Amino acid sequence: MVNALHWAIVIIICGTSLLSVYFSFQARRSTDTRVRGLNAARMNMSMGIMLIFIALFMMLAYSGSTVKVIIGALFIVLGLFNLFAGLRNGSVYRSMKG
Repeated sequence: MVNALHWAIVIIICGTSLLSVYFSFQARRSTDTRVRGLNAARMNMSMGIMLIFIALFMMLAYSGSTVKVIIGALFIVLGLFNLFAGLRNGSVYRSMKG
């Protein structure tokens, strides 16, 4: 059960990492400001989810030393910040006239 959970978390981390790279390239190649902003917002959301799952993996896979708990908490805070910033920016760019 725990091994399957670890594999599921690793697959989610890899998937969101690939999505982050994809949206980053799409944002950099776009000439339209609205599309660029939407792709950057999607990249932020993907990175946020990835960081949250990295922290979750760290906390579940290894014994809880103080340093690992602090690093995991920092990853969760950073991931939540990226996720909410991506959601906010996405709503702003979606409301723009295209």
